[in-house]
Amino acid sequence: MELRPSARLLRLLSLLQDGGERSGRELAERLGVTVRTVRRDIERLRALDYPVHAARGTAGYRLGTGASLPPLRLDDEEAVAVAVGLRTTAGSSVRGIEESAVRALARLEEMLPPRLRHRVATLGAATVHVGAAGPEVAPETLMALAAAIRRRERLRCDYTDAHGRTAAREIDPHHLVSFVRHWYLLGWDPGRADWRVFRVDRLTPGPAVARFSRRALPDGDDPAAYLTRRLSERAWPHRATVALHGSAEEMAGRVWPGMGALEAVDEHSCLLHVGAGDVPDLVWMITSVNVDFTLVEGSAELAAALRAQAARCARAVARVPAG
Repeated sequence: MELRPSARLLRLLSLLQDGGERSGRELAERLGVTVRTVRRDIERLRALDYPVHAARGTAGYRLGTGASLPPLRLDDEEAVAVAVGLRTTAGSSVRGIEESAVRALARLEEMLPPRLRHRVATLGAATVHVGAAGPEVAPETLMALAAAIRRRERLRCDYTDAHGRTAAREIDPHHLVSFVRHWYLLGWDPGRADWRVFRVDRLTPGPAVARFSRRALPDGDDPAAYLTRRLSERAWPHRATVALHGSAEEMAGRVWPGMGALEAVDEHSCLLHVGAGDVPDLVWMITSVNVDFTLVEGSAELAAALRAQAARCARAVARVPAG
């Protein structure tokens, strides 16, 4: 059954949006028309400002990027995925993006057919976003850093540390990482000849001052692994090392990213190096792993807090019959 011209154009656009290059003959076979009809339909798409390019030396076509954003054709699952993504983005910590996401979601939902609008509305009614967003980051800051990463440009930035001191820094930006309600920039600091982790909400990017050659991160050039290790090794005011009575492989799923660093000992035990802002938090983090442990390194204050926690738990069940 031959498609009507308008439906055929949408189908042609959908085929081109899948990416890559498609020959006129392939498109004609998929649409059930002649190659000549495909050529006419390609010209109709171009008249609608779709940047359809013909490859030199072949009879192929591909959809390029244009100066304006043409309408997109999404299948059912893609449309629902975009709507879900926009709902999630509305709780983002990127400044101003919530309003844009809500506007885009409203436009998308207006265009959805009833069956898909019902699916999206059902999901929205059944879910609740819990947890405050982290410190706000301007989208212009993220875009400036991303552009410098792509162009490998050293930036002169103003950076405010955790103590409120602001200083000029030069940074070779390597990667942006969104991690536990914060945005971080991983970069090489030429002034200190070492890698550094910067909180993006404390950073104001300035002009590019030079080009740089890309370096590989430690930890196998894995930005997530490097950030996790650096956050667990930061100079916390209270630190400890405990021997967990289980292998590092078994404990890996119980220690969340950024909580601490695991060090394998043997098949029955491992070390957990952990830090926190105060002793009660350190006690909670150690005991939350839910496995027997031995305190290897820690302050007398931490040892006393662990004894107090043990006594508190014992009193809580003193009148409860065993079993």
